[in-house]
Amino acid sequence: MRAIQITSLDGPDAVELLDVPDPAPADGQVLIRVHAAGVAFPEVLQSRGLYQMKPDLPFTPGAEIAGEVLSAPEGSGLVAGDRVAALCLLGGFAEQAVAPVTETFKLPANVSYEQGASIIFNYGTAYFALVERGKLEPGESVLIQGAAGGIGTAAIQVAKAFGAGRVVAVTSTPEKGAVALEAGADEFVLADSFKEATLAGGKVDIVVDPVGGDRFTDSLRCLKDDGRLLVIGFTAGEIPTVKVNRLLLNNVSVVGVGWGAYVLQRPGHIATEWAALEPHLASGALRPVVGPTFPLAEASAALLTLDERRATGKVLLTI
Repeated sequence: MRAIQITSLDGPDAVELLDVPDPAPADGQVLIRVHAAGVAFPEVLQSRGLYQMKPDLPFTPGAEIAGEVLSAPEGSGLVAGDRVAALCLLGGFAEQAVAPVTETFKLPANVSYEQGASIIFNYGTAYFALVERGKLEPGESVLIQGAAGGIGTAAIQVAKAFGAGRVVAVTSTPEKGAVALEAGADEFVLADSFKEATLAGGKVDIVVDPVGGDRFTDSLRCLKDDGRLLVIGFTAGEIPTVKVNRLLLNNVSVVGVGWGAYVLQRPGHIATEWAALEPHLASGALRPVVGPTFPLAEASAALLTLDERRATGKVLLTI
């Protein structure tokens, strides 16, 4: 079969499309014909040897896939032909991949393969952040940094689906603001003046922050008493610091959101999150925003789109 392989640690430009042996499922694994694979920032880091998971070279990256079941263990509830999304962690940038039964989920009929490959990471992270870590209450207001990206658009929709009131999107351009509004935000504000624009409409209960950098302190200033700032990542490149007297004086909290580290240590937790998300996927309340999409042979271009911060929605490979 054809697969993208990382054969050196020279970055996205160096990944290769090669012929490799078909994968053989082990006990408890599903064999999947891959139709779409999500592209995420960890794969960019893996191409340079900078991610915590460092498989021996060469290896096939790709953690999140959607496709058609080719074979599944008896009693798994899955049969050949089922349309599924799955978390395989490695091997997804290929025509076939294997994934654990426990992390393979049937797709609702209204969800495409491209959308299916956009769910587990981004919507799992958004749900974990807002509902599990952020304790979102009905009617609360939410400010979302980086709101046109994959995490951002997922957070907009999860906030709305699980009862948020006002949802404010922070984007770098009006064009990205339009993406956030289409995803379901009530309004967008531009990053270079987001504090003033947000406060004009009133402080918020929760900030979702996958960006970090120099926006962090102003995000804290946007919080109401008892507000929570959810730290998801640092796409701006800089890890911010905070003077903790700001937390004390304003009675606000900074909450760490490490989805991968949490769920991978707790078997079955991803399935619990999927069960909470699935009715909203089936109803259309959650509708993943498909971003730039590339054929398998153009995996390098897909990775560079993320690396250069040019993406809106979820970057995908179609196979």
